[in-house]
Amino acid sequence: MKNILVSFSLLFCTALNAQQNKPEFPFQNTALSFEQRVNDLVSRLTLEEKVAQMLNATPAIKRFNIPAYDWWNEVLHGVARTQYKVTVYPQAIGMAATFDTNSLKTMADYSAIEGRAIFNENTKQNKAGSRYTGLTYWTPNINIFRDPRWGRGQETYGEDPFLTAMLGKSFVNGLQGNDPKYLKAAACAKHYAVHSGPEPSRHSFNAVTSDYDLWNTYLPAFKELVVNAKVAGVMCAYNAFKTQPCCGSDELMTHILRDQWQFTGYVTSDCGAIDDFYRFHKTHADAVSAATDAVLHGTDIDCGNQSYKALVDAVKQGKISEKQLDVSLRRLFMIRFRLGMFDPPSMVKYANTPTSELESPAHAAHALKMARQSIVLLKNENHTLPLRKNLKKIVVLGPNADNGIAILGNYNGTPSRLVTVLQGIKDKAGSNTEVVYEKAIQFTNDTLLVYSDVSSQYSIDGKKGVKAEYFNNKELAGDPLFTRTESDIDHFWQEGEAVTDQMKALNFTARYTTDYTAPTTGDLTFEMDADDGYRLLIDGNEVINAWQRNRFGARSHKLQIEKGKKYRIVVEYLQTEGKANVRLRAGNFIKSDFAALTNRIKDADVIVYAGGISPQLEGEEMRVNYPGFNGGDRTTIALPAVQTELMKALKTTGKPIVFVMLTGSAIAIPWENENIPAIVNAWYGGQSAGTAIADVLFGDYNPAGRLPVTFYKSDNDLPSFEEYSMNNRTYRYFKGEPLYPFGYGLSYTNFTYSDLRTAATLSPGKNVTVSARVTNSGAKDGEEVVQLYVAPKNEPQLVRALKGFKRIALKAGESKVVSFTLTPQDLSTMSTSGKTIPMSGKITISIGGGQPDLKIKTSSGVVRKDLLVSK
Repeated sequence: MKNILVSFSLLFCTALNAQQNKPEFPFQNTALSFEQRVNDLVSRLTLEEKVAQMLNATPAIKRFNIPAYDWWNEVLHGVARTQYKVTVYPQAIGMAATFDTNSLKTMADYSAIEGRAIFNENTKQNKAGSRYTGLTYWTPNINIFRDPRWGRGQETYGEDPFLTAMLGKSFVNGLQGNDPKYLKAAACAKHYAVHSGPEPSRHSFNAVTSDYDLWNTYLPAFKELVVNAKVAGVMCAYNAFKTQPCCGSDELMTHILRDQWQFTGYVTSDCGAIDDFYRFHKTHADAVSAATDAVLHGTDIDCGNQSYKALVDAVKQGKISEKQLDVSLRRLFMIRFRLGMFDPPSMVKYANTPTSELESPAHAAHALKMARQSIVLLKNENHTLPLRKNLKKIVVLGPNADNGIAILGNYNGTPSRLVTVLQGIKDKAGSNTEVVYEKAIQFTNDTLLVYSDVSSQYSIDGKKGVKAEYFNNKELAGDPLFTRTESDIDHFWQEGEAVTDQMKALNFTARYTTDYTAPTTGDLTFEMDADDGYRLLIDGNEVINAWQRNRFGARSHKLQIEKGKKYRIVVEYLQTEGKANVRLRAGNFIKSDFAALTNRIKDADVIVYAGGISPQLEGEEMRVNYPGFNGGDRTTIALPAVQTELMKALKTTGKPIVFVMLTGSAIAIPWENENIPAIVNAWYGGQSAGTAIADVLFGDYNPAGRLPVTFYKSDNDLPSFEEYSMNNRTYRYFKGEPLYPFGYGLSYTNFTYSDLRTAATLSPGKNVTVSARVTNSGAKDGEEVVQLYVAPKNEPQLVRALKGFKRIALKAGESKVVSFTLTPQDLSTMSTSGKTIPMSGKITISIGGGQPDLKIKTSSGVVRKDLLVSK
């Protein structure tokens, strides 16, 4: 009887639990297909709820227990803009220089793991819906880096469509995972499609290019990610294409993306791009017409959260049907269902990823590996490198020597530890070597602001410190949300990070007030360092005003001070998006004396100059107007003249000089190429950049990075920046002689090529195998990037095109046969209507450590063969 009662009790409890867990609506039933569940959910939403779900920041739908969600997140080279400490890999252009699809796939996989950990932790803490915590990442940037002056080229995989496509596909595969049901994370190919500057005019710019260039340069990578990699999302660009805004382009959005490529994923606008329809492009009258047209062209999300709010009126006015909105809603909810957001964590293997995965040893090791792989040795005369490890004195100079910002690039996260160039050299040199550091110059001038700690002179209301008032609005309006006393004006927050428990660093303002008491009589220069908007007032007078995002204000102000006198200092700060940082420093400008500097360092064994440029100068729509830079772009590709002048002075010491160049784009360095014995291009190398650079400088790692862009000799080699024709652009069409060609890079050993094998005649529509033997003919172990190029004789516009690459490791004296399979697509070009046209006649195929006919001193014997395509 007891057993019967127990059995009955268990049966009753099981039935009760089943009743309690029974789905109330079909969309909650995990036994149904995603399509069935999505259709059911969308059918239950009101018009207003539907429109709200088409914004990037979607509100919760409480009656269905659907949490709020913000689609906006970034993972360009590691999870970006998060308040958590994360692994930061080399900037995208540096990862492209690895020519290693496996490394990139692993990096994306590790980044997705860290992103999952952050999402899971925020879900546990009921913080769902905050920006930069979701699983929809607006990466990769697969625009073609057609012109080195574009400031955002650092975010791309370079100038070549094939390299970009292969690396982009690897990134998508790594990020999205291989689970047959669930996405690990959702990638997004951007910015679709003909987009690469200028930054200052991107909201109104109309890009015009030929159909040949459209299909053969600007679209191939997007097609690869959409059709083959099955990328979850696409972001349409700010600019117009052939007079239509990209997010409302008949050709790009309707005819190609949705109709020809059959893309079923979601499309988001770039942030504010729908507003641009009527604000800057002037192609639409208002938000109603802009939003309607964008949705009808397949743009599902309005990043910016403004224009699509007008869709409610658009439906009521008969401009668009509610059923058309449903098309977008089904795409959007399908992505969220595929990410497992509506299923129990027990069903989704990624849903239990812990925060212990953040900055795991494996991730940190891979960041160092990729930093090493990315470094390109441009010059090494007289075996200047590698350096001996028993040097007595190393002098490290330059604006990038101890610059943590530069190695992080843009669209970055924040790691627990950064290793700058200086720190990497110190760690490597050891205690028996004296390492001397001086900044020496700024990037563009030889006058340095030597800072003083003036915080001890700050007081407010009789107490030491600064009165800090924080406002939860963008106008410094009303009473502050909270007020506190701080010791100084010096803050950095990632967007969305807690300023206090009361406020996050997003869309806020702050006012900092203090009295500065001058300890001496003389001059003192106050310098502002801040993103977004800022103002500096001294004794009620506005001396710096850069409150508007697009307003270029001064960053410093010289004040005549009198001993014992008080000066009321007020800093006002506006933060809208991205990281939040505000800092006020003070000191005096001092002009560098190159003669005195060279005299001080004349006993050095070697001089390492770390220069180039930085993300402080190039990037997305920046408030920068230093000589040679404008709004994020560059006005010249030349290395800033002051850096060349310094290196000329350093050369007079007679000491070996190593130029370590940090950059996100190609820099013209003709004097350096002729006069500096060793040049290393290190990009923006991520958290372990300094360690990787030191490993290369001292020979603990044999460099094998290759240039993913052409380094031209001067501005004279470049067409107009605003010209989107590919004529005489990039290695594929450039008729001149570059300083350093695409695919170029040296080694500490030598590689020799021989024995190219393939068929003598190619049959249209069939694969062909091409192989060659590669031998490490030098004395050191090393890696080589084997590159295959195709040059069709009957294609007069095209010089040659990369169609295969493999990064291999060879011990000294070792040989390997490297094989490539060329597909019919590889041996074709695209017509002006997007049709595949097989190459005809004679085709030259070459395999080597770089392009044929271009000398690389550590890679010889490029093998080539002329093949005939049979009819």
